[in-house]
Amino acid sequence: MLISRASRAATLAACATFLLATSACGTDQPEEATTHQVRLYGTDGNMLNSYPAELKERANLVDGMKGTTPLTPLPEDFKNRLRTVDPKLGDFLYSAEAYDAVVISALAAQLAGTTDPAAIAKQIVGVTNGGQRCEDPASCLALARNGQDVEYRSVSLTRAGFTDAGEPATASYATLHFDGQQLNDGKTEFVGAGDESAASSKAPPKPKKQRGKAADAPLVLGGLLPKTGDLALANPPIAAGAALALKEINAAGGVLGEPVTWIDGDDGTNPEIAKATVASHVEAGVHVIIGAGGSGISRAVLPEVVKAGKVMISPSNTDASLTEVDDNGLYFRTAPPDSLQGRALADVILRDGPRKIALVARKDSYGEGLQGNVREELERAGFGSDRVKLLTYDPPEDAEAAPVDFTAGAKEIKDFGAEAVLIIGFAESAQVIRALADAGVQIRH
Repeated sequence: MLISRASRAATLAACATFLLATSACGTDQPEEATTHQVRLYGTDGNMLNSYPAELKERANLVDGMKGTTPLTPLPEDFKNRLRTVDPKLGDFLYSAEAYDAVVISALAAQLAGTTDPAAIAKQIVGVTNGGQRCEDPASCLALARNGQDVEYRSVSLTRAGFTDAGEPATASYATLHFDGQQLNDGKTEFVGAGDESAASSKAPPKPKKQRGKAADAPLVLGGLLPKTGDLALANPPIAAGAALALKEINAAGGVLGEPVTWIDGDDGTNPEIAKATVASHVEAGVHVIIGAGGSGISRAVLPEVVKAGKVMISPSNTDASLTEVDDNGLYFRTAPPDSLQGRALADVILRDGPRKIALVARKDSYGEGLQGNVREELERAGFGSDRVKLLTYDPPEDAEAAPVDFTAGAKEIKDFGAEAVLIIGFAESAQVIRALADAGVQIRH
């Protein structure tokens, strides 16, 4: 069941009011047991089974850490299909969004009847709204080849399609829990967010019925995914999702009479590496870029993508401000904006009844954007500036750079008396946890 923004805010406010009186909103733990302990919370950039390895010999510090991520309940069949392209896959974060980004791009090209990026872009929102419902590449491509508009629904797009801005109107979030050094799937909770009425109702250009192989086929997709850098720990499921979609599209006959071509590429979780990859893709004649992994990376390369007239669709960008980015109608995403995740995170934190909360974020559009979203939700729940501390850190510029030094920030959190610490970051955020432990902050398990 969806909860309206007003009723959710009222619920959080009530929780906060009760907390002031009892110090135990959402928990039956006595005050003495929690006064000198801190609970850790994370987000989609670090709530991964691969994350504890970043702490090396102190991996046990994540035990008890909770967090949220955009995630729908993934069917076992989908997970098994992902394992056919990566048998070692241990996480599934953004795998469904990556799969859908590739399928939507392929369907848009088929409906447009051309690989021209501008024509593809005009079809993308319509692929998810208002046509004949279909749920897999084979059936959707068959409809599109026949000149039939489609309404694509799949693993990440289940309730509603894209908004006019080219992003999901609705989303599903999962609350994840580390038990020891592994996420406990048995404790995962799912909650819906967003508004189905926000989905676009604009009609796309009329689909082109396929009559033989298109003159400008094949469709060429270019990866701009975090194979290296701080977000590399999230790359395996994203890459697997994209590879599975490509495999199934081509098994269904490809697009415009030819198999779809994939050119791999790394964003490096680094603007300069990503810009070099974009330049290489433009030179190679890529039509649609799948990526980047991080919101800040997409923001950095988007001017070059737009200048080249290419389509860019990211499976994992969540910075809410990207909704309004100047993109000439060429930027899309299958991941929901953090304006929705901020509410889910606030819910999770407030359930445990902290009196003081520290919000720590990497200093980029993703980290500071989500930090601001959570702060707004806490304000609605009655948490003033005396009960919430905001801190940021500069992420390393590259793999050779010195690790994050959060010594001063950890001392601030200890002196502030925070009982909850939200860490918004990627692999490098493990240094925040190390610094907290080194400062004598007792992490609650």
